[in-house]
Amino acid sequence: MVGASRRSRRRRLIACAVVVTAVVAGGWPAPASPASDAVAMEGFRPQLVTVSTPTRADKDRLVALGLDLTEHAGHDYVEVVLHRAADELALAGAGFDWQVRIPDLVQRESDVNAANRAYAASTAVSPLPSGRDSYRSLAGYHADMDRLAAEHPGLVRTFALPRKSIEGKTVYAVEIAHDVDAPEDGRPVFLMMGLHHAREWPSGEHAIEFAFDLVRGYGSDDRITSLLKKARVIVVPVVNVDGFEKSFNDGQLVDLRGIDEGGTGSILATPGNAYKRKNCRMADGLAPFANECALASSPGGFGAGVDLNRNYGGFWGGPGAAAEPVQATYRGAAPFSEPETQNIRELISGRQVTGLITNHTFSNLVLRPNGVAPDTTGPDGLPLGDPPDEAAMKELGDRMAAQNGYTSQHSWQLYDTTGTTEDWSYNATGGYGYTFEIGPDEFHPPFPEVVDEYLGAGEYAGKGNREAFLLALENAVDPAAHSVITGKAPAGATLRLKKTFATPTWSGAVADTLDTTMTVGASGGYTWHVNPSTRPVVKARQIRVVGSEPLKRQTYTGTTLPAQPMEREFTVDRAADLLEVRLDWPTPDDLDLYVLRKNADGTLTEVGRSTGSVGEKERVLLDSPALGDYVLRVENWASATPSWELTASLYDATTEEVGGLVENWTLSCERNGKVLQQVPVVVDRGQRVKADLKTCAQKWSQS
Repeated sequence: MVGASRRSRRRRLIACAVVVTAVVAGGWPAPASPASDAVAMEGFRPQLVTVSTPTRADKDRLVALGLDLTEHAGHDYVEVVLHRAADELALAGAGFDWQVRIPDLVQRESDVNAANRAYAASTAVSPLPSGRDSYRSLAGYHADMDRLAAEHPGLVRTFALPRKSIEGKTVYAVEIAHDVDAPEDGRPVFLMMGLHHAREWPSGEHAIEFAFDLVRGYGSDDRITSLLKKARVIVVPVVNVDGFEKSFNDGQLVDLRGIDEGGTGSILATPGNAYKRKNCRMADGLAPFANECALASSPGGFGAGVDLNRNYGGFWGGPGAAAEPVQATYRGAAPFSEPETQNIRELISGRQVTGLITNHTFSNLVLRPNGVAPDTTGPDGLPLGDPPDEAAMKELGDRMAAQNGYTSQHSWQLYDTTGTTEDWSYNATGGYGYTFEIGPDEFHPPFPEVVDEYLGAGEYAGKGNREAFLLALENAVDPAAHSVITGKAPAGATLRLKKTFATPTWSGAVADTLDTTMTVGASGGYTWHVNPSTRPVVKARQIRVVGSEPLKRQTYTGTTLPAQPMEREFTVDRAADLLEVRLDWPTPDDLDLYVLRKNADGTLTEVGRSTGSVGEKERVLLDSPALGDYVLRVENWASATPSWELTASLYDATTEEVGGLVENWTLSCERNGKVLQQVPVVVDRGQRVKADLKTCAQKWSQS
């Protein structure tokens, strides 16, 4: 499935790059007409490519092109969907190298459809909790949620989120808990979401299968029964109802079988909206005309809409979120400009969500905040640093990844993102939030892969995302991972926790309010599981300051002829926080840098590389380098005057604490909407505090 090499692909197309100078320099061209799209498609098929991005600067340049980036990325690559020939030329014009991984996404969609038909025909009941053997449509999700509620009264209820979609559709959720219809009783809430991005079908499947799993296990599985007595679980399987409906419907229509093989005639020349990413906002502030979103002329529908996972308020408008509507990661006209993100905001703001997972595809990753590298200067002029709960969030992320074989890492290690679900939810509420990137290869693979990812396969059989989700739910109910307020109050009283504050965006702030309630039980005693009173975004944070003087520095010079790598050795002979290797040369040519560690048996292991484009100087930075000998390799890719200077330096770094506020909840005791008492409550993560509501009890007895 792999086409031309990165280097040859770039060189072959570089002569054509002049065609797209306006694209690179001045933004994306206006959407083509359907007729011109058809002409362009004759010699080009939508494809998935792996773009070489060895440095963070490369990733930033790639993001700036406005192409359709996936969530499949590593330290030196990002996978990108090329919808038309102009996308390919834009990569070449910007000097990128790439490999083609799926050369024809239309054919691939057809192949997946055929595989899904075969699986459904041969499978009466799948191993999934629901027994499902094929992807659900939007109506299928709604029917399954209704069925769960109808068949399990007292355990399951469905409800509509408050905002209708751009096209006027209702977004539904399902809540699962012991005595689910009882008034809010202080239990923590765990939230599971799917399908922020329309084409990522497994993300919705795993969300609703977890709902089926909990329902099926209640009363028969001690672990699940205990969890549903301690927590309320809310599942929103389809956040982006408009976009998903377009993606799913068009995806089913891709059928390249010949008529003599039983073809139906439902054959698309392009995948239509099957690979649509965003919602159906066609123009900022306006609802679309009838069928406008379904007939979007941008290739694959990817250019139309707002990327919902860049539209949340936290750090909105920062790195990794596009400002232009035609770009794949368009952030929207303002924070929370879209009804879909408003739905999730109001859902989280009205409950004590102590843990959440938002599912996506693909990359086999468990991602945690923050979305921007810790040394990035934030809106306050200081480095963002790591989240204050980094150690605990990493520990949980690692445990979950051990169940499914995924990689546990920061979100920014893919590439910078801002305005994401956890950027806002974690920093506004303190509830732990994670993104799961489900599956290794593609947006919506054959359905048997959905089964394997959920239940685990191979060495992960019996674990998979099912077990990872259960670990996340267990963490959400663990008082050590959130906070608890206890006390006595009149039976039947409404207790309200509220806080109003400004959530920082990248260039300003957005007003936020957290407002949650519970009802005091007949005993008069209450226990309320809540998030900490101080938001992570204003807590003291740790930043790393690199020493100005190196512990050790060594400089080398040399010349490297084409195809004749030159190597130098450097020894890390003392403990250090950082090893920095810089490669410089006096001409605007192209040299590459590789750093390798010598093993005890004499073999070499690559530990870092920097292979930027022409004129970009190379730099490798290694954290806490192991003691031993290193080989620094210089390769001449395209240098006419191959003289260079290489500098290796060891540094110490210090950790400093910056910022730091203490916030409080305002706890109110109310009767029939009348406030009888208000007290401030300060509570940190893992703490349990008592709130004195004696005044409320006195006024209650007098009223």
